Amino acid sequence: MAAPKTLIAGNWKMNGLRADGVTLAKSVAAGAPAVVAKAELLMCPPATLISLVSNTLAEVLRQGLVSIGGQNCHPEASGAHTGDVSAPMLADLGCKYVIVGHSERRTNHSEDDPQVWQKAVAAQQAGLIPIICVGETEAERDRGEALNVVRRQITGSLPDAAKAGNVVIAYEPVWAIGTGKTPSLADIAEVHDAMRALLNEKMTDGDGVRLLYGGSVKPGNAAEILALANVNGALVGGASLKADDFLAIAAAA
Repeated sequence: MAAPKTLIAGNWKMNGLRADGVTLAKSVAAGAPAVVAKAELLMCPPATLISLVSNTLAEVLRQGLVSIGGQNCHPEASGAHTGDVSAPMLADLGCKYVIVGHSERRTNHSEDDPQVWQKAVAAQQAGLIPIICVGETEAERDRGEALNVVRRQITGSLPDAAKAGNVVIAYEPVWAIGTGKTPSLADIAEVHDAMRALLNEKMTDGDGVRLLYGGSVKPGNAAEILALANVNGALVGGASLKADDFLAIAAAA
């Protein structure tokens, strides 16, 4: 099976007001034609900016140069869930993807694997592609539990209907997110190889599932990380807030 196209996803997190969102989106869109042959570009702004970014980039989105995604969704399609956003709502705004199970959600909102599974299923039912995040804490890695943690999270979070075209897995070691620290290339390769092996056990087309690496990805280390055999893209945090850095990471694919 041919390797899936590299996906460079930018998680803006809780950053950006309207003027910031428009400026950043336009800058990424302007540079997208130069890198689109190498990678698919995805921007995941906060929920408050999704509509504005989608409207601003309507033509670019139609051309397939950039995609839009959400950072989280509720398991239910609608209901009495004040402050939450559902997967159908994201789809209605033009989103193609949604991040679920990010470590900041697992930690700050006590989300567990069954909840992440529910969100991933809800995303697929709404026609979205869930980007399921997994990763170990520093203490878990120090105890030699990294592979077991990642396998457990994938097993507990992966929808039954998952196949290569409707799910993405992102490995983000918790201790590397926003810290400037990155695991060694050998450590990244070990985890991604183990994820690939697990997906091949669970799916007939596991080789086609895109596996992203996230955790202090920047232009200076992107090329060597993206060159690893089972790394099919990156989930980019802080560097996605600077168009030049985000595009440079895509260009490194």
